[in-house]
Amino acid sequence: MSYTHSNMCSGSRAARRTFEFGRTHVVKPKGKHQATIIWLHGLGDNGLSSSQLLETLPLPNIKWICPTAPTRPVALLGGFTCTAWFDVGELSEEGPDDWEGLDASAAHIANLLSTEPADVKVGIGGFSMGAAIALYSATCYAMGRYGSGNPYPVNLRAVIGLSGWLPGSRSLRNKIEVSHEAVRRAASLPILLCHGSSDDVVPYKYGEKSAQSMISSGFRYLALKSFDGLGHYTIPKEMDDVCNWLISRLGLEGSR
Repeated sequence: MSYTHSNMCSGSRAARRTFEFGRTHVVKPKGKHQATIIWLHGLGDNGLSSSQLLETLPLPNIKWICPTAPTRPVALLGGFTCTAWFDVGELSEEGPDDWEGLDASAAHIANLLSTEPADVKVGIGGFSMGAAIALYSATCYAMGRYGSGNPYPVNLRAVIGLSGWLPGSRSLRNKIEVSHEAVRRAASLPILLCHGSSDDVVPYKYGEKSAQSMISSGFRYLALKSFDGLGHYTIPKEMDDVCNWLISRLGLEGSR
């Protein structure tokens, strides 16, 4: 599936970029279908590896959808081409944000969730860059729109970010505070962030700053869990915590 976005600049023609997303892998629920979670892989990875991890979790009531990001040049890697949800040059609050890429990925994910049954709760989770898109999607849900201004169509019920960060965090509070409805949605959305204290790829301080930015912007239902000595990867204890959190927040039946 591809998305073409126009970026209008004063006095210039529209610059158009087309994003070709890779294969989507689905892990079907083994029990009653109560929730659907999109899970987003990290930089250079794919949906297949995510699905292989998720199908081992004791969550029979969840359907997992694991898309694959577009292949594109990434500035952080010196222009090297790999799967990436958006372009990133540096992890910094002052660094430029690829709003076009962020919106394209968030829209692709929302489109995958839009056909789920009305009685099924939906959420988004991810690792590293996938976590960044999950958190960006949370802000789109709260504001009711993408960065482009187009309406955000999905009623999110849970968001999970492992070893990630929030793109565009420096301007978030101003965007949320201008709308009572955005404040209400932000305050009602459960979010779990997990981060290793020894992460040398996305340092813990970025996860912590992202949590602080979201909480100060009105995301009051956010929990940040730190894991001593954990690097830029997941461990069974972390995934156990994710499972328990999802069972509790989504009210899942018969998951253990």
